[in-house]
Amino acid sequence: MTALPDTLPRWQTPVAHRFGVAMAAGPHSAELANAIEAAAGAAGCAVTFADTADTVTSELAGMRTLRAQGVDGLLLTPAPGGDTVVTELVRLGIPTVLVGRLAIRTDVDQVGAENVQATSALTEHLAALGHRRIGLIAGAPVLNSSEERMLGHRLGLGRSGLRWERDLVACGGSTAGGAASAARKLLDLSPRPGALVVTSETMLVGVQYEAHRRGLRIGADLALACYGDAEWAREVRPPVTAMTQPIGDIGRKAVELLLARLSEPGRPYETVRLPPRLAHRASCGCGGPSS
Repeated sequence: MTALPDTLPRWQTPVAHRFGVAMAAGPHSAELANAIEAAAGAAGCAVTFADTADTVTSELAGMRTLRAQGVDGLLLTPAPGGDTVVTELVRLGIPTVLVGRLAIRTDVDQVGAENVQATSALTEHLAALGHRRIGLIAGAPVLNSSEERMLGHRLGLGRSGLRWERDLVACGGSTAGGAASAARKLLDLSPRPGALVVTSETMLVGVQYEAHRRGLRIGADLALACYGDAEWAREVRPPVTAMTQPIGDIGRKAVELLLARLSEPGRPYETVRLPPRLAHRASCGCGGPSS
């Protein structure tokens, strides 16, 4: 994806609607973009993309450029801390759908993956394998998904008859480096946790690095389960037990919501949470089949 220059020509080919899509590059951005483009094309609509670089400044610039191109509506994966951008879009009355990252608000359509029950299921699975000290590598607090996944972990502990222990939670900041530091903190505990739930595939890189640095065998000395299922996580040995987000479905639903908003501006706003699927593999230690 490339940020759009101000000199881009106006639309030429007649279509039903023109959509602007603003998002940052990430583990699933290509799959999401392809799903959006295909769904829009099937509805006789065209899309153009702006790269937000996952910063509020770039997001604002992308919004201005897309609006200048005369788009009929916007699909936006908001940058962390970018609620002011969404508020401005709502104030201007621009049909907008938030994609992937959901906001705590009821004045805009949005679609993403469900977080609470999915993370609970990961924790419950590790507990069912006999683990009693299950650590959590949490994401950046500025992201609502981080809070939801932490809540899901706590819920999973309770459902498994385990006590919430604050010392078994460390913030990885939604980065690989931060996750390595968080894993170091948890694995230095005595006794250390026998299992970790990692709340994003970006952070999984740092956790695996720290485990290997210590000579811990994943799936034997340390069980891992991850929210998010990057392609590389399926290829490493052992492959990672993960919650697979329905990225294609999220992209298609986003287009559906935007089309519905354009055809019926006064309809109630929707927040749609699509359930991930557990891909049961070997990193959790029970030798589950790849999915």
